[in-house]
Amino acid sequence: MKVLTVDYRNPEAPAQFAESLKRTGFAVIRNHPLPQSLIGDVFNDWKNYFASSDKMNDRFDPKTQAGYFPFKSENAKDSKIKDLKEFYHLFTETPVPASVGPRTKQLYGQMTDFAVELLGWIQNNTPDSVRSKFSVPLTDMIQGSKETLLRPIHYPPLTGEEEEGAIRAAAHEDINLITILPAASAPGLEVRDLEGNWHQVECNPGDLAINAGDMLQEASGGYYISTTHRVMNPRGPESRMPRYSMPLFLHPRADIRLSEKHTAGTYLDERLREIGLLKAGETKASKS
Repeated sequence: MKVLTVDYRNPEAPAQFAESLKRTGFAVIRNHPLPQSLIGDVFNDWKNYFASSDKMNDRFDPKTQAGYFPFKSENAKDSKIKDLKEFYHLFTETPVPASVGPRTKQLYGQMTDFAVELLGWIQNNTPDSVRSKFSVPLTDMIQGSKETLLRPIHYPPLTGEEEEGAIRAAAHEDINLITILPAASAPGLEVRDLEGNWHQVECNPGDLAINAGDMLQEASGGYYISTTHRVMNPRGPESRMPRYSMPLFLHPRADIRLSEKHTAGTYLDERLREIGLLKAGETKASKS
């Protein structure tokens, strides 16, 4: 399974990017416009945050799903074993912890703007027969959305006493339109091909990994693939090292019609219940 690495400066980059999403659900972009110095500073800010006990004062609000989620809060869809991670949810209107500072919001805005550009690449390189399935152009779907999520994640060092079968992030698909993932602090990201084989995603420092989510797959009638992926536990000396990651999940407005079956809002509620962040019968809208 070959995830294509696309040079942002190449005139053919938009078409290559869309083709890689179609074939594998993933693409890697290098020489992109996001400042690597800013990404590095934000990673360091959150590394310090997760190391502080102050995080316990920021526990997430079940109504908004914003805030700090302690270790082993979430399980992947169809998995009963909790992932080995802690994380923080930042939406458009979520205040950033005082100890983190303003750089996170700056990066959030730049990542969102870049994601809109990538949606334009997809829109312009999708066949008319597929594009006609979109209820509105992809770039219009996210206008005014309050659901786009930046999720700084900390995977602590392994202790050797983990529950059998527990890994840093069990096999799953993302629910949103596309995900933008600056290269994590350590390897571990793997994708599964159609034959069930797993392949490591080569994303070097300074690169961005991009993947299609379930909502893009739903809106395109399956033309774009929401590929199953996971974060595996390291072995040997690397198992005693933490891993930090910072995906941006680009979401449409809740009222956007994805298909005859789902709006973005109903699709999101379904997934939040599946991964244990909403109780049966609850909706995110009813809790806001």
